[in-house]
Parts: sequence; C-alpha cells; structure tokens
Amino acid sequence: MTTVSTGDTTIFETRESEVRSYCRAFDTVFTTATGSTLRDTEGREYIDFLSGCSSLNYGHNDPDMKMALIEHIAGDGITHALDMYTDAKAAFLSTFEDLILKPRDMDHKVMMTGPTGTNAVEAALKLARKVTGRQNVVAFTNGFHGMTLGSLALTGNSGKRGGSGVPLGNVTHLPFEGAFGPDVDTLPIIEEMLGNPSSGMDAPAAFIVELIQGEGGLNAATPAWVQGIAALAKKHGALLIVDDIQAGLGRSGSFFSFDQMGVEPDMVTLAKSLSGFGLPFAALLLKPELDIWSPAEHNGTFRGNTHAFVTARVALEKFWSDDRFRNQIALKSQVLEERLNAIAARIPGATLKGRAMMQGVDVGSGELAGLICAECFDNGLIIETSGAHDEVVKVLAPLTTPMEQFKEGLQILERAVDTVLPQKIAAE
Repeated sequence: MTTVSTGDTTIFETRESEVRSYCRAFDTVFTTATGSTLRDTEGREYIDFLSGCSSLNYGHNDPDMKMALIEHIAGDGITHALDMYTDAKAAFLSTFEDLILKPRDMDHKVMMTGPTGTNAVEAALKLARKVTGRQNVVAFTNGFHGMTLGSLALTGNSGKRGGSGVPLGNVTHLPFEGAFGPDVDTLPIIEEMLGNPSSGMDAPAAFIVELIQGEGGLNAATPAWVQGIAALAKKHGALLIVDDIQAGLGRSGSFFSFDQMGVEPDMVTLAKSLSGFGLPFAALLLKPELDIWSPAEHNGTFRGNTHAFVTARVALEKFWSDDRFRNQIALKSQVLEERLNAIAARIPGATLKGRAMMQGVDVGSGELAGLICAECFDNGLIIETSGAHDEVVKVLAPLTTPMEQFKEGLQILERAVDTVLPQKIAAE
C-alpha cells in the first residue's frame, strides 16, 4: 500500500485539480477522526467546527452506525441495488415514517435521488415544472442550492454562477427576509412583484427557500416571513420547496428547520447528514398528490445508497426516538448564542447570525473573518466562513460534541478574535 509521509501534500498539488478549496485553508493531511476530533499525520488533534458542512451532525464514526454498517458488509448485505427493493431500504423507510413523518402528520412520499444535495434540488425543480406546467422558479438573494445547472440557476453567489459557462435562466431572484436591512419588510415587495402584471415576472412553478441560509451568511427567516411566503405561493398556484440540506436533521434545533414554523412544504430536499455517517445520500420528500412521475422518468445509478440506508436507520433510532437529543441541542444552542454574543461584543459593528446550532458572527469583512479562522486552525480548531463576502465566522460543530469540548472550541475562537483583532486594527 502506498503511504503518504508526514505532512507531504505533493501528490495533491501535482495531481488533484485546482478546484480543491477546503484543503487550502486547512493545510494538513488528516488520517483519523472520532466524535468531534480530527487527527493528522503528525498526530495533532483538531476540534471540528465544520462537520463536513453539516454532513456530520452526529460526529465522525459514530460507534453504533459503524457497527451496523460493518455487520451489513460482513454479512454480504446488498451494496448496490438501483431502486430495487431491499431489506435495508424497507427498514429505513419504516423507521423514517414512524419517527419523523407520522409524529408531524406528514404524508410525504420519499423519492430517492442521486447521492448529493443538488440531485434532490434538480428533482424538485423538474417535478414542480411538470406538475404546474410553468418554467419560472422563485429563489432568494443569498441562497445556495447546488452546483449543477438547475440548482446553480437558483444560487445567488456570482462566483459560483460564473463557473457555469452558459446562461442560467428560468429563475427570478427575490429579496430574502432582511435583504434590505432590518427595517424593510420584503414580503410586500415580493407580493407586488407577483401581483403586478407588468412586473416582468413569469408566474412561478415553485418557491424554493432555505430557512437558514447556510452559505449565504446564516440569514435566518422568522416564522411570520415563512408563513407569508407559504401563503403567497399558495395564492399564486406555486409549490413551496424547503431546502433543508444544510439546515435540517437537527442543525436548526429540530429535525426539520420548518418544525414549529406553521407551514407544511409541498417538497423538502434532504442530504448531507441524512445518512448519519457521512455517506452520500439525498432524497426528496413530496406530497402524494405531486407524485406524478412515470417509472424511470427521473432516475440515477446511485439513487439510494444501501449502506446509507443502514446508518440512517440507526441515526434515526438513536437520536430521534424521543426528545433527549433535541433537548441536548437546545442546551448547546443556548451556550453557543451566549458565547457568540460575547465574541460579537468585542468586535465593532459585529452581529450574531443564524439559529440554534447554525450560528455565527458577522465580523464585517471577509478579510477579518479569514484571519480569525486561520488563527483558529493554527490553534487546533477547524472553522469556516460564510456570506456574500465571507464575512461571517460560522460554527457548524457536530450536534453530539461533548459540552466540555464544545466550550473548548468556542474558547479557541474567542482567543483567536482577541489575537487577530488588535493586529488588524494596528495594521489599519
């Protein structure tokens, strides 16, 4: 077996595409991980406040999921089955129905899409257009929905959009809540655009929205605004799609980001932590009356990852069979909000962003945020930025992080701010 010498990144620099990104900020070779701890070739440990961009809400290598997967593989369990029936899929669907859908009185069907979030978004777009006979879709400023062409058309970030190489159309971008500042209610603006026959806006097939904008700066929608969007969608004959790929599965405090919001989306896109173990797995939830697909009209070779069915079922049983996990998230969310408010108070003009375990601090500039994150990495904490200008230092710690370790990571962040801020002010 070929081995990599300690700290040697030559093979990546010479053979891997220039498109790589996270490794440029976290320049070391990682080898093992457990819980909320990553280790590199030099044996150095890092607290993980990135969680694979919320793909590891339950941490690295959860022992129960790992054991179930090992047993499945050792027993020659099905590895790949297209969309054929398997015992692993049946167990996942039954558990998802019992623990997630039924308690919420949701009758949504589960569509297995390709393995990543953008596949679920593409399926939602195609189905919304098929159901309504319309082409236009409403997305929102600072939204991020994926990197394939349909999803990219929904995405606001100009840098990401610029890589498409073709025009990105059939989407109207409207202002998210707070897009024009806290004193401007965007709902009447959206209503006017929809209701004015001279607005130049085509009738939409759907609205797609993140209730907490993961890549767009942790802008969090209020229940009143979400209810307003749902009402406008219904009034104008459009479907409501909630993109819960990053904000779902506990990150927002409950399984879905729209829990307790007073709305029931027509469709919900899920991915990232859906497998529970970091395995590729994406799905689209859709109301039964929308399920007008013909067999194989939308498919994919990896539509449903059998290994992910195994770990996802264990994750549901372990973390969502009662309220204990949700209560733990609430406690950590309170600690996070208190500590981030204290950090924001140290930085002139800084503000707290987000909700629950998806919060961060808008420090006012991408340069300052980048310096803070770099200082954190030097001191054993992996954390990234978010926002249109990368101005938000964003905490995405595994939801299972032990409280002592969670506080230790926040202390590293606090010390990084205290180190970097005086240097930045002096340099100016």
